[in-house]
Amino acid sequence: MRVLIAEDDPGVQRFVAKGLKEQAYAVDTVATGPEALEQAEINSYDVIILDVMLPGLSGFEVCRRLREAGLKTPVLMLTARDAVEDRIAGLDHGADDYLTKPFEFRELLARLRALLRRPSELKPAQLSVANLTLDTAAQVATRSDRHISLTHKEYALLEYLVRNAGRIVGRAEIAEHVWDEHFDPFSNLIEVYVNRLRRKIDAPGETLLLHTKRGAGYMLGISEEPAASEQPVPPSRNKSKSPGKKYDV
Repeated sequence: MRVLIAEDDPGVQRFVAKGLKEQAYAVDTVATGPEALEQAEINSYDVIILDVMLPGLSGFEVCRRLREAGLKTPVLMLTARDAVEDRIAGLDHGADDYLTKPFEFRELLARLRALLRRPSELKPAQLSVANLTLDTAAQVATRSDRHISLTHKEYALLEYLVRNAGRIVGRAEIAEHVWDEHFDPFSNLIEVYVNRLRRKIDAPGETLLLHTKRGAGYMLGISEEPAASEQPVPPSRNKSKSPGKKYDV
C-alpha cells in the first residue's frame, strides 16, 4: 500500500518512513502543509499520516481542505498534544484516527491496518482468493497448506492484487499504489515482479490465479480464459530514461 507521511520533525519522519518501508509499504514524505496538500491531490494514496503542527498549513487545515475537495483517503493524525479538545478538532476536520506522540510503532501499524480495512467495506485481517490466503497482520501468504516465501515488495504487490481480486489492474495503477514517486514508468520492474509472483503462487499442477490481460494489465482470481493468453504486458518504452530515477528491487 502507498502511504504519504507529512511530518516536519526529521527524526520522526525517518523513523516512521523506515519502519513502514520495512513492512512493505511504498512511502512518500513531505515536511510542510502545502507540500502535503499538493502530493495528496496529485497522487493516489491508500492512507495519509498527517502531523498536526506542520509549517505553512496545519495538519487540521490540510485534512479539512482534502475532505472539502472530496478526497476520501483515510487520514491518521499524529500530534504531541493529547488534550481531548485537540483530538476532537482533528476528528471534526475529517481525520479517521488520531495517535499521540510518543507512540509504539506496533500501534501505528495496527491503526494503519485498521484504516486500510475500512474504506468501502469492512475487510478482515485475512484475505482470501480461492485457496490463496493472505494474513495482512503477519504479512504471510499461503496457498492450501503451502507457505509462500515473499520479499517485502513481492508481498506489497500481492496484497494489492488480492485487495483488488477479480478485476484488471493496469501498470499505472500498480505503480501508484505499490511503488513510490521515484518509480521509473519506463522500466520493466512491474513485469519482473509479476513473473516472480506467478512462479511462487501458481505452482505446477495448481489452478492459475495470476493472469496477464494483454494490453490491459493483470488480474488475480479464477479466469475462464485459456492459459495460452498469459503473456507479459510490454511496458511503455521511451528511448531516453529520466535521469536520477531510483529503482526499487
